[in-house]
Amino acid sequence: MADAEDDDLDFLGMAKRPLVPAPAPARTEEPAEPLPYDPELALRFFRTSGTQETIAAGTRIFAEQERAGLLSRARVYLLLEGEVAMTLAGRPLTMMFPGETFGELAVISDGPRTATAIARKNCRLLSLDQKQFLASLKAVPDFALMLISMMAERLRRNLEKLLATNAAPLAPHTRVQGLGRADLADLTRIVGESARMPMKAGDALVSKGALGAMMFVLIEGQVATAIGGRVVEYLGPGGIFGETAMLGGVRRAASVTAESDGAWMPLTKAGFLKVVAANPAIGVALLRTMSERIRVSADQIRAHRPA
Repeated sequence: MADAEDDDLDFLGMAKRPLVPAPAPARTEEPAEPLPYDPELALRFFRTSGTQETIAAGTRIFAEQERAGLLSRARVYLLLEGEVAMTLAGRPLTMMFPGETFGELAVISDGPRTATAIARKNCRLLSLDQKQFLASLKAVPDFALMLISMMAERLRRNLEKLLATNAAPLAPHTRVQGLGRADLADLTRIVGESARMPMKAGDALVSKGALGAMMFVLIEGQVATAIGGRVVEYLGPGGIFGETAMLGGVRRAASVTAESDGAWMPLTKAGFLKVVAANPAIGVALLRTMSERIRVSADQIRAHRPA
């Protein structure tokens, strides 16, 4: 049976209040604080292109394993009034309250729902389908920055949990796929070809403890991310790393080494916002890459939990 943790669930828990508390994992080092959830920014984002909905108490908004189809499209929600209960396999996870969003990972990744959402009270919501989500990102790119910050925090927690397991070393074929060729070409065009940096196998691209203020996009080749000498991720073309530092100058929590020759590109916060505003589909692709990294790390954690 699935447990009630949030390794890769379809809500980020902007101000989440777990109904089933879990012990805090040991920290590899003191992390940077993620960007705080901003309800006013979320409201501005959803109002840009959103559809208002009224849902009666007891109504199921979506169900775990549910997929978008020809007659129903994946939607992300902002709760304006009421309460929504999130459950997994019939077990309570958390409650969503006014001002909080949920359902975003299904829109970003186009995957199945990983939790069930049920209105506990009569609810009023704003919702966005994938097309509306793109339109809102173009108008309010700061929302993507906030999302990537919160996803980076979830990934950090997952990697700490993974380090606490006795998982076998990762194999290179487990690398996380990132942006596709078309998105990488558009990204390079927007940022500028001159930002592209070559790398050689064995190059230390990021050093743990170094001060950073930007994230990086892998254009060609493969890199390995390690914490305490243990590889926790392999990233391929289109993968991103160092995203936490982009949000504010912090010391790197991991080391990244080139596994092959290739190329990479730095992306500052201003550059990220420019890319999302110019081509929101790339913004979604960047968020999808973060979602995939969360999923892969969660799968590894589950594979090594006691039965």
